[in-house]
Amino acid sequence: MRFATPLVPGRLKRRYMRFLSDVVLDTGEEVKAHCPNPGSMLGLNAPGTRVWLERNDDPKKKLDWGWRLVELDSGFVTIDTGLANRVVGEALRAGAVPALAGAGRVRAEVKFGTGSRVDFCLGEDTFVEVKSVTLARQPGLAEFPDSVTKRGTRHLNDLAEVARTGRRAVMFYLVQRTDCAEMDLAADIDPAYAGAYQAARAAGVEVVCHRAAITREAITLGPACAFRGSTTAH
Repeated sequence: MRFATPLVPGRLKRRYMRFLSDVVLDTGEEVKAHCPNPGSMLGLNAPGTRVWLERNDDPKKKLDWGWRLVELDSGFVTIDTGLANRVVGEALRAGAVPALAGAGRVRAEVKFGTGSRVDFCLGEDTFVEVKSVTLARQPGLAEFPDSVTKRGTRHLNDLAEVARTGRRAVMFYLVQRTDCAEMDLAADIDPAYAGAYQAARAAGVEVVCHRAAITREAITLGPACAFRGSTTAH
């Protein structure tokens, strides 16, 4: 997944109202940018953080800028949660996910469960839900979620129901950080999600975890990431 236009560097002034941010570009200009992340962004939204924005010329969009990356001393983090589906979708269609290779034709946004839409359906009976992982409270260890996610819990419950019918259900965690080689659940942040994960695994839901390869030009699927799957609080 390549960015449509070159990213522009700046420093975060503030993130507010969940989806808005003020950024001072390296040129000194202050701009308002869309923050496409509904989570807490713990550790990624401190004033002065190095950020990268993408400019758009779409007249339908209210803001001219979109916040895409955070640059830390340890590497890049993709804060745009919507890009996870694009990255995983491209990889699935290219047959670049070993755990899901040969599962069949890839379709996106397929209805299933209790009024939900699964991110991808492969063939007729493989359902894949994608989650963007950006939190890291320990060096090298990514965690999900970074805030309470009732929607994420519902998706796990829906996947569990799919698995109970004998179809294949997969939770795909994309670690959108270049500085983490492992992932775990943040059970202390959302115990309900951790409980739903346990129930989903018991029902037969599979877990696939990969790290994203992130540059200022593009984001692609990186190598598999070790998944601990612990549900104990930190």
